[in-house]
Amino acid sequence: MNKLIVFFLIVFSFLILVTGVIKLPEAQRYFLFAYDFVPAATLSKIHDFSGIVLLVLIIAHLIVKKEWLSKHFKAKLNVSEKMSKTFYLIIAGLLVVAVVGYVKMTYFSSHIVKNLSSVEVSEYKGEKLGSIDDFRENSIKGVQYIDQGSYQLEIGGLVSDSVKYSYDDILKLQAYQKVVTLNCVEGWSVKALWEGILVKDLLKNVNIKPEAKTIIFYAADGYSTSFPLEYVLKNDIIMADKLNGVTLPAERGFPFQLVAEQKWGYKWIKWITRIELSSDTNYKGFWESRGYNNNGDFGGSKFE
Repeated sequence: MNKLIVFFLIVFSFLILVTGVIKLPEAQRYFLFAYDFVPAATLSKIHDFSGIVLLVLIIAHLIVKKEWLSKHFKAKLNVSEKMSKTFYLIIAGLLVVAVVGYVKMTYFSSHIVKNLSSVEVSEYKGEKLGSIDDFRENSIKGVQYIDQGSYQLEIGGLVSDSVKYSYDDILKLQAYQKVVTLNCVEGWSVKALWEGILVKDLLKNVNIKPEAKTIIFYAADGYSTSFPLEYVLKNDIIMADKLNGVTLPAERGFPFQLVAEQKWGYKWIKWITRIELSSDTNYKGFWESRGYNNNGDFGGSKFE
């Protein structure tokens, strides 16, 4: 029995290691071929499931080795048998709490998204839309939870008048709707109805200086990406606060996600907290500084 547990401990430890390395931001570009066989969402599920199973196996191993461990702790720590058993039970208990807690958190998060998907629109002007459930979570530091009341969007850089907008300030601006498809370099895509404000409307009161050629977006998790200023102004790029008729859930970038039309998904920055106007036409954001193409044009080369 114990040998079987040890075998599976090794197997699931290996799965955690492999899937974890593949999904490391610094390593992803070297393992993109893996996404041709296993989608990113599936890799994440394998990684998470393996973690749960590994914890369960560790608990099982502790149960099988209960007597030996109790005696070992007693001998090594020179404590009573009662104390050694208590110490053992604390370790096992913490592992059980970790498993149950993780399962509950995973269920709670997915339950919220499913509730949203039940009220979202599935069609717009005769055009069929994808679902919120179709998007995949592949951010660099996990989902960011931003407080609406304290949120501020700062706009600065090469401007005469820096400004800060609250969430409510931004929602007072005229809203626009667009059906746009997000295409990820991992091979999946989702067509959705996005609603939000034009970035150029946010820039009206800052008085952009003539030398500003680039606009840089920064996110709450440290992510950033940039575009030629002309692209954002001429294409009426929106910063969305709604997706398929519902307020963006945290998983999709609440309070705002950029709808970077005709750009790869890594340019669609979420959880936007700051916008900078710059003269640096060579600025490279998170993925771009790791080899992804700086212009991010959909259909073009993914790497430089």
